[in-house]
Amino acid sequence: MAPKIMGVINVTPDSFSDGGRLESPQAAIDHALQLAEDGADILDIGGESTRPGAEPVSSEEELRRVMPVIEGLAGKTEAVLSIDTRKPGVACAAVTAGASIWNDVSALAYDDASVTTAAELDCDIVLMHAQGDPRTMQQTPSYTDVIHEVIGFLAARIELCAAAGIDRARLIVDPGIGFGKSVDHNLALIANLEKFQRLGCPVLLGASRKRFISALDRPALTDQRIGGSLAAVLTGFAGGARIFRVHDVAETRQALRIAQAVGGAIENP
Repeated sequence: MAPKIMGVINVTPDSFSDGGRLESPQAAIDHALQLAEDGADILDIGGESTRPGAEPVSSEEELRRVMPVIEGLAGKTEAVLSIDTRKPGVACAAVTAGASIWNDVSALAYDDASVTTAAELDCDIVLMHAQGDPRTMQQTPSYTDVIHEVIGFLAARIELCAAAGIDRARLIVDPGIGFGKSVDHNLALIANLEKFQRLGCPVLLGASRKRFISALDRPALTDQRIGGSLAAVLTGFAGGARIFRVHDVAETRQALRIAQAVGGAIENP
């Protein structure tokens, strides 16, 4: 599978990197179209922040934020539209309006109706691992074996989806960097992405601009973490990840193209 870039569009007042910058639908639409021009294959639109400490919002508020953006983008870009939500009602409305991917940070566990709704929708599903919920997940993340436990969780969610009638070919897995993980947990997951291949689903990596980058280097604002974000993408690509959820699309596209070119040169000197 060729690598795909998923551009982040947060239509929220409080997301960790760009909260408040894209609150108006037109600003979000313009930004999304620019990301597509920069090389995004997928545009991931979210209306509820899941940063550490974030409070949940109602379905009505989430729909108010995301639906004008999805409706404004549908048919205006070749990029695939994705809805970033934990709520089945929001996912259903977004897919009806033109989204083709449901990106769920709870792996369809937030709502009892999620798995049934996912089975009824004709879209791909991203199952992400998270320990705890956004309000508490970074307080005391703890694992006996983070690789084994995250893979085990995702395997169980895949089986649950399959039992509900969801085609495995529609499923994508995400180890959930920064979602209930310490710096060491994040590093271990990125370093061992090849082990996620046993799940039989494409692997999505979302490490863009996250806090662990500053923890390993020096304190930096989110938009000053591009170097660390690219390092995570390239390491993830080498480990078999093929979908990369990022803020900095043009830079990621360039880095992946060079990595692919170098790989081709090595294989065909």
